[in-house]
Amino acid sequence: MFGWFRKKEESLQEFADNRAAFEYACTHLPNRILLEAVIPALVEGEGRRGSDGERCFSIRLAAPDGGREMWACTLAEATAWPEIGDLVGFRVVTIAEDLAPDPIPVGYISCVLAPVLAEGKRWRIARNLTPENIKQAVRF
Repeated sequence: MFGWFRKKEESLQEFADNRAAFEYACTHLPNRILLEAVIPALVEGEGRRGSDGERCFSIRLAAPDGGREMWACTLAEATAWPEIGDLVGFRVVTIAEDLAPDPIPVGYISCVLAPVLAEGKRWRIARNLTPENIKQAVRF
């Protein structure tokens, strides 16, 4: 009748590579540090493996002024991990506000993102790195 039940076409914004997508995220998206937020980041280097089996990576978290350098890990139960140059999603678990004047996000690398941004300002997920046995938080 009025097109209420018609499926809306989703507009996609595709980027040439992961670096271009990361630069867009730094300049055009808010990337606020909130609990359970997934913030885009660029993998810049690989560190050593942790004692529990997690893999550590040097990442650049999307933020104004070119991003913020930090270390992040995959979960110990993860069976896949990112490579250098991948655009990843960093899931914030908690925020350390006592250590520095700026809030420091504490979390893990949850997924590898495709350089495609959907209309709702959400990145397409290329690979999920979060193990299936991890329970998601339930909020009431």
